[in-house]
Amino acid sequence: MVQDSKQSRVEVTADGAGLVSRAGVALLRELTINTGLGTGWSEALLDTYDGMPVHLPGRVLADLSVMIADGGDALAHLATLRDQDKLFGPVASDATAWRVLDRVDEEHLTRLRAVRASARERAWAAGAGPDIEDGLVIDIDAMITIAHSEKENAAKTWKKTFGFHPLLAYLDRPDVAGGEALAGILRPGRAGSNTAADHIEILTMALAALPAHARPIPDDPETPRVVVRTDAAGATHAFAAAVRAAGCGFSLGFSIAAEVQAAVLVIPADAWVPAYDLDGRPRKGAWVAEITDMLDLTTWPTGARVIIRRERPHPGAQLRFTDTDGHRFTAFITDTTGGQLADLETHHRSHARVEDRIRCGKATGLRNLPCRGYAENKAWLELALTAADLLTWAQTLCFTDDLARCEPATFRYKICAVAAKLTRTARKHSMHLDRDWPWAEHLADAFTRLRAAPWPD
Repeated sequence: MVQDSKQSRVEVTADGAGLVSRAGVALLRELTINTGLGTGWSEALLDTYDGMPVHLPGRVLADLSVMIADGGDALAHLATLRDQDKLFGPVASDATAWRVLDRVDEEHLTRLRAVRASARERAWAAGAGPDIEDGLVIDIDAMITIAHSEKENAAKTWKKTFGFHPLLAYLDRPDVAGGEALAGILRPGRAGSNTAADHIEILTMALAALPAHARPIPDDPETPRVVVRTDAAGATHAFAAAVRAAGCGFSLGFSIAAEVQAAVLVIPADAWVPAYDLDGRPRKGAWVAEITDMLDLTTWPTGARVIIRRERPHPGAQLRFTDTDGHRFTAFITDTTGGQLADLETHHRSHARVEDRIRCGKATGLRNLPCRGYAENKAWLELALTAADLLTWAQTLCFTDDLARCEPATFRYKICAVAAKLTRTARKHSMHLDRDWPWAEHLADAFTRLRAAPWPD
């Protein structure tokens, strides 16, 4: 009979001193201080108190954001910070955290968003921002958040599930996995997929979330070019007009309606050009063509173009009734002038990266909306978006190579989960990371980079 070795058994005692776990979370918490999130949120909410609270509301919300970035998905998980007061100091109780969320009505939520925009401007000034010389891309998409209990405005969704249908806007940053979350709107589960008013609202919020120097100014070619991408749900005349009015370009999925199908049938063979993979190499079995002149686009903004892609489906794929000649067809409408068709199509297809942003978002607070009230869940959504930003800013400012690009779950394992020992000598506190942890040196260097960053005064 084969048995496991007993050599792995060690003597276990409860007499350790000065030890803390998840020491890497302190990096994220320090980032909320450097960016001004905690202070700004406190100032935004202090008018809801009669006197000075024991726990400043901004610090409570910032701690919740850090907790979410560390993988928490319920207010009870704030205990991961509170139980380590040697590292984090006094942290609010669950009851206090609930009361702070209750204070965030629609007016104060708008204030919180303004503070987060200010924090983004500080983070970018310190070096966490993208290169805006080649322009910026905002990806807008919706997701489904399942509700497992009766919550205010939870309803049956178009996917036959029960919950909510948030609409989200991310800044497309291929250099990081989780993405930078610009804005989010919590909507009831029954909310429509192609509601132009919702798309216009989140576009306005997303642009306001950008630092002032990164926002486009209509009819001013000197300001950064911002392109807005959506799937076919965003392809409405009203939204396209709003994008143009905001000084942005658009690249929107386009439905394969009867007019498009008729155009496909008469595209000359020599009009099809090879499509590219996302790495810029020709994609076997895929072609693109422009059908702008074959459609009536008078109701769309001037300069709109429609580009269609055909591709041999992969083995086992089910063709749709709109597909013809054994090929699968997709289309998009854009107002980008010039450029190779294959490059424009590749740029639009890169909108698929937003699915990865949402997937990472579900692992960072968006999988579950823990509150019964709708207003509280709106505040939670804002904190979850903040958590995504904290991870992105920390990776960009403080790490290089794989740690700068890894997904949230990997970042938590390698960076957040490290153990440490706290000591105090000559009025100086020190945190000694576990030297056997493979990424301890990376975390130590990260604190150095964070503190050496050129933070605005």
